[in-house]
Amino acid sequence: MMTAVQQIQPAPTSARPLGSNGVPLSMTTTTTAADACTGLQTGDARTVVIIYGSGQEKIVSLFADVLGKPHRMADSFQGITSAEQELVLGIPLKSAKMDIASRNRDAVVAINAHCVNLGMPPDVYISAQCDYEFLYPETSFSRRDLARFISFTLGQINHHETLIAKPRTYIISTTFPDVRAALPNIDILAVGADAVELRIDLLKEPLTDGTFAPIPSLSYVGEQVMLLRHGTELPIIATTRCASENGRFPMDDPNLFYEYLSRAIQWGVEYIDVELWLPEHIRRKLHEKRGNSRIMSAFHDFSGTFKWPSPQAEAVFLESRRYADIVKMIAITTEHKENFELEYFRSRIRSEYPDAPPISAVNMGEAGQFSRALNTFFTPITHPLLPIIAAPGQMSAAEINAALSLLGQLPKKSIYGITSPFSRTTTPYAPFYEKCFNELGLPHHFAVVERQRKGPDCVEALCDQRSFGGAYLNPPVSLTSLLHNSSFFARLNNGSGPILTEAVRVIGMVDAIVVQPGSSSSSSSSSSAPHTTSSSPSQHVDGPIGSGIRKGSGLPLGSSLIFDNASWRGIVSTLTRDLAPSAYSGRAAVVLATNADDAASAMYALKALRIGKVYTVGFKTPPSLARGLEVEPFNSLESLQRARMVRDKASPFVIISALGPDKANIVGMLVRAFGGSRGSSTQIRKVFLDLADGPRKGDPSAVAEQSGFAAYGVADTTAFTTVETLRLLVGQNVPYNFVRLARGHGMF
Repeated sequence: MMTAVQQIQPAPTSARPLGSNGVPLSMTTTTTAADACTGLQTGDARTVVIIYGSGQEKIVSLFADVLGKPHRMADSFQGITSAEQELVLGIPLKSAKMDIASRNRDAVVAINAHCVNLGMPPDVYISAQCDYEFLYPETSFSRRDLARFISFTLGQINHHETLIAKPRTYIISTTFPDVRAALPNIDILAVGADAVELRIDLLKEPLTDGTFAPIPSLSYVGEQVMLLRHGTELPIIATTRCASENGRFPMDDPNLFYEYLSRAIQWGVEYIDVELWLPEHIRRKLHEKRGNSRIMSAFHDFSGTFKWPSPQAEAVFLESRRYADIVKMIAITTEHKENFELEYFRSRIRSEYPDAPPISAVNMGEAGQFSRALNTFFTPITHPLLPIIAAPGQMSAAEINAALSLLGQLPKKSIYGITSPFSRTTTPYAPFYEKCFNELGLPHHFAVVERQRKGPDCVEALCDQRSFGGAYLNPPVSLTSLLHNSSFFARLNNGSGPILTEAVRVIGMVDAIVVQPGSSSSSSSSSSAPHTTSSSPSQHVDGPIGSGIRKGSGLPLGSSLIFDNASWRGIVSTLTRDLAPSAYSGRAAVVLATNADDAASAMYALKALRIGKVYTVGFKTPPSLARGLEVEPFNSLESLQRARMVRDKASPFVIISALGPDKANIVGMLVRAFGGSRGSSTQIRKVFLDLADGPRKGDPSAVAEQSGFAAYGVADTTAFTTVETLRLLVGQNVPYNFVRLARGHGMF
């Protein structure tokens, strides 16, 4: 049987990102097959220099640890070159003020690391001169926040390309005067949202006399960004809405908007909302200094006279796209027909300007709610727990999904968790998925079934239903066994078989089956790779694959199935939770497993992280999995001893165990053997990931912690994999923190 291999259309290209000082970043443009879906990139190659305050020298070592580099202290910017990019340099604040303005901006990226406990605001001169600014509390410091900040500002992760590939995205607008009020419920507020908007203009900074500042200070806003970043994993949108557009910032001082939004770029905010009425030179300057932040050009019309089928509407769009990565156009309406006029405008814009940025366009007001259901990119949503709605007619994600269901755009589907009789974690899944569906307002039905070789519960029978909406497989099933003697899978796509993502083709294990409707192009489905080749040299496929299933099949005509693997992405997310992706680049790893199938997802994840060499224990690596990696098996005590003796990047930096819980003592012994030394430098902490699930004798993670490792377990990878699986199956984002909250720590 032949199998069609998923073809992912390349994402739209954009201009090379600029530093916040307007200098082009030294970026490597080459991407690997795994880059597109993880958003991993090589990033900024300049030398990282950390400016630190009095008594805060330790922050330099923390930056270095997150980047996986050694560090040293310096007295000035003089003589620093890009040749020192393998180091993180630290300069005290007083010394940095002497020559930061004259530094070599092509060679150095300067980050002001300011502890808010030292007082606010940070040094005004340094804030103005540095490329980025990281604000952190001394008592509740989070490595996760630092890893997210540094990975984004240095261009190693890319949220935007991942989001524009999704079929539908939402943004939740926080309308709290202080984000502290939102933090206790942020995990629930964020369900269904792909980004969170910080309405800077709605913040209310308390003054000592009991009143509030008419405009929140930069110090107050900076702390609010810090708190929000700590509270949610979602990308942040910084918005300064003016008084005439349902906001509170005055319009008589456009430079005020520039001041706040440019600082948001320095703070590592992923998106900034730039109002179209601002003078052209301000919008251009923000675009030039945007760094890795993306710009949303925002147009709002509250007059009621704006018409979508008009030269004005097209002129607004064309002006918006000049300095934007996203175009947002919002108008108010009282007539339902204007929703159809908007859809005609959207369709025409997409047709006439195919290379233009994504457009988010809705009508405000009760009559415009229909347009919110039809808009697919960055639809603003609210939540019942928010104090006020951010705009008239705003709906929650659950309300929009319910509307889509009533309109027939979101039909009820049956989604399955397919397990084996030996799976330990089958029971908690059903109530968890039902809770997610309820929170999201999805009409789908979820059921857990045990995989059978024949009968109504076999995988083919479950997939061959008109209402089939997808499934996850836990534990994963080998691609070979799924396809073996399956006449149903064989007849998909006119005999080409199911669509395989690059991940499944290389890993050979399937843990997610996604339905691709006949009207959808392959570019709208899962992006496990930006480009793949067919599994058969004579069968190269471009664009939408196949024309459907043979008449008589339960699946609707034209539909097909995508076999994917989410586990490797869960592993990548776990490994980069507290470390930047560059921490793994070119380093060595050790992978333990009883067979190649158990190790495959981990090996593929390491390849995505650009690991240089992998030492294997207990299995033989297939050639397809080893491609792009230097693999050396531990086949004797001598080979293990040689690996212990090497230094620098050849020394094992990360150990991943896919052995069962009954092998815990063996894992602990090997972890201890590579402990003590902390890699190429005593400043760099190694990583241990234990994928074993179930009761065990001995705790390898505890041994790893005692031996100087940062330890992670199956609870982390399971939660992250669940996040990725939900995105694949229902196209909705459910944050990692909500997964942990809803399922409970004991359910993993």
